Amino acid sequence: MQFHVDGFKPGDPRFADPQDRVIPPPIKRPLPEQVDVMIVGCGPAGLNLAAQLAQFGDIKTCIVDQKDDRLLVGQADGIACRTLEMFQAFGFADQVKQEAYWVNETAFWKPNADAPAEIARSSKIQDVEDDLSEMPHVIINQARVHDMYLDVMRQGPGKVEPIYSRKLIDLSVDHSDSEYPVTLSFERLVNYSQYTLETEVVKARYVVGCDGARSSVRKAIGRELVGDALNQAWGVMDVLVETDFPDIRLKSVIQSNNEGNMLIIPREGGYMVRLYIELDKLAANERVSRDKIDPAYLIAAANRIMQPYVVDVKEVAWWSVYEIGQRLSTAFDNAEDGLPACVFLAGDACHTHSPKAGQGLNTSVNDTWNLGWKMAHVLTGLADESLLESYSFERQSVAKQLIDFDREFSSMFSKPPRSDAHPDGVDPAEFQRYFQQFGHFTAGTAIQYAPSKLVGTGKHQALASGQILGKRFHSAPVIRHADAKPMQLGHCVLADARWHVFLFAGNQAPMSADCRVKALCDFWADDAQSPLKAHTPEGAASDAVIDVRGVFQAPHQAFEVNTIHPVLAPIKGKLGLRDYEKVFCTDHKSGQDIYDMRGINREMGCAVIVRPDQYVAEVLPLDDFAGLSHFFAGILLPSSASLKR
Repeated sequence: MQFHVDGFKPGDPRFADPQDRVIPPPIKRPLPEQVDVMIVGCGPAGLNLAAQLAQFGDIKTCIVDQKDDRLLVGQADGIACRTLEMFQAFGFADQVKQEAYWVNETAFWKPNADAPAEIARSSKIQDVEDDLSEMPHVIINQARVHDMYLDVMRQGPGKVEPIYSRKLIDLSVDHSDSEYPVTLSFERLVNYSQYTLETEVVKARYVVGCDGARSSVRKAIGRELVGDALNQAWGVMDVLVETDFPDIRLKSVIQSNNEGNMLIIPREGGYMVRLYIELDKLAANERVSRDKIDPAYLIAAANRIMQPYVVDVKEVAWWSVYEIGQRLSTAFDNAEDGLPACVFLAGDACHTHSPKAGQGLNTSVNDTWNLGWKMAHVLTGLADESLLESYSFERQSVAKQLIDFDREFSSMFSKPPRSDAHPDGVDPAEFQRYFQQFGHFTAGTAIQYAPSKLVGTGKHQALASGQILGKRFHSAPVIRHADAKPMQLGHCVLADARWHVFLFAGNQAPMSADCRVKALCDFWADDAQSPLKAHTPEGAASDAVIDVRGVFQAPHQAFEVNTIHPVLAPIKGKLGLRDYEKVFCTDHKSGQDIYDMRGINREMGCAVIVRPDQYVAEVLPLDDFAGLSHFFAGILLPSSASLKR
C-alpha cells in the first residue's frame, strides 16, 4: 500500500479522507470496584495481555492508562518475524503485512576509500534468512498495532475497553485477603476548568504493571531498574523526504568517517523514512541538552553523515532524542518470603534498552504473551496458582539476554569505522558479520526457555530435530486434508490459551491397524489416564483445553475423511457438528515437505506438544502414552476444576 504522499496522517490508511480515520473519544465511565486482573498501561504489553484475557467472558479484566485517549503516533514501530507469528494467533497479521513496509534487504555504507569524507555502499544482504519464519520483518506505526489490539479486545467474549485518564497514586498488597489481595487507588480529572480531582479505589486479584520505564507499579512493590548507560545520545525522526541517496527505500546502516553513524529505516506507505542519527558522545553523568536540539539540527547532522548525498526533508511527522541505556528490574513480580506473586511487571517497566535493534515492542508483547495464558489457566481453574511462578523464571532470563545483546550491538553501532585515526573503531565487515550472526535474535526466534515443568529435557528431541524444545514451534506448509487448502501448520495455534498436540504419523498407512496415530487416538478417547479425559471439564468441548491434530506423510487424496479417528474429527457445538480442520498432509505439490523441513522422523513419527504461547514444550514417541499423561498432569489440574469460558 502507498500512502502519506500528501503528508503524514495517522489512522487507518484505507480511509481516503483523513477525517474519516478519526475514532470518537472513549466513553467516560467509572472504574469497577473489583476485578480479576488490573492492567496498568495501554502500551503494547498491556494491550497484548488485555487482548488475550478478553477471550474469556468470565475473567473480569480492566486496563487503564494515564493518557486521555488511544495512541495516534507510535515510537516502537519495528515488528519482528516472531511477533508477526503472534499477531497471526490474534487474527490481524495479514492486515499488518498489507499496510507495513517489509524489510527485505539491508544495505551497509562506510567511508569511501577514495574520498574518506564521503560514504560508499559496501554491500547489501538479505535481512531475514530463508525459512527463518513464514513471516517477514516489517515496519508499521505502533498506533496501528494498538488499534488492531483494541479491535480484538472489543470483539472478544470479555469485551474489554480501556479506561483512560487514570493516574495510579497508590498500590498496596494484603496477602490475608485471599480473593482480592491488591488495592489500587487512581486519580482522575473530573472538571478540567477547575482542575477537580477524584479518587477511585479498585480491588484486584492480580495486577500487571505495563506502565513504562518510570513504572508506578514497579515502585509500589519496591523493585528498581538496575543497569548502565552508554553515554551516547541519538536523534530519531520520521520524515517525508526527497533525496539522491540510492538506498532510501532499504534499511541502511551508515558509518561515516568523522560525522558519526546513522540508521535509515523506510516506513510504511512508500514515502516516509525513519532516521536514527548519532549525536555527540556524552560525558559521565551528563544528560542530553534537549533544548539545543530541534528537527533542523537533526536534519543538518544527517546531511553531514550522508555526504555526498543530500536529504531534502519536506515534512517531519515525529521526532525525539534519546539516550542509550540498558536496565533490568531486580525482579519481575512481588513474590517474596514464600508469599505468592499477585503483582507482575512487563515491558519497559522491567527492562529498557536502545531502540536500534528493534526489540522494545517485540520483547514487551512477548512478556505478556508468556503471562496471559498462565493467568487464564489459573483464573479458569485449569492450573494451580504456582504456574505463575514460571513467568519471572522464563522472562527475566530472556530480558537479560536481550540487554547483553543490545549493549554489544549499541556499542558497535556507536563506534566510528576502524582506521589510523580511529584505532579503537569497529571494522565495518566485523559489524556486518555481527548483524548477520544475531539475525535470529533480532527476528525474535532465538528465545529458548530452559527445561522446567513447562519444557522437557530433550530426551526425544531427535524425533523432531527442527522443533527445538523451549523455542517457538517452527511452522511449515501443509495441506489440510478435508478441503485441500494449502496453509501453515503453526497458524492453528490461536490466542485462546489452549494447548496443542501435533501427532506426526510414521510411515504406516493413515488410520490402518498398525498406524501409531490411530493407537494414540484410541488412548486419548478411551483411557481414564488420557489427558483429554483427565483435564477437560465436564460439558466442555473435547478440544477446549488440549487441541489434538494429526499430520500424515501420505498425499491428502490417499485416504478418506470418513476414516479419520473421532479424536481428530470431533463432534462439537450445540448442533453437534463435525470439525474437519484437524488433519493435515505433507505438501507434495510444492515440494516443501514438513517432515524434511523440521526433521521429523519418518519411520516413527512423534507427538509435539506446543504451549498456548506457541513454544515447543515436549517431543515424545507416539506410543509413550504414560509420558503424555505425565506431562500434562504436572501442569493442569484434574477435570473436576471448572472451566469458566
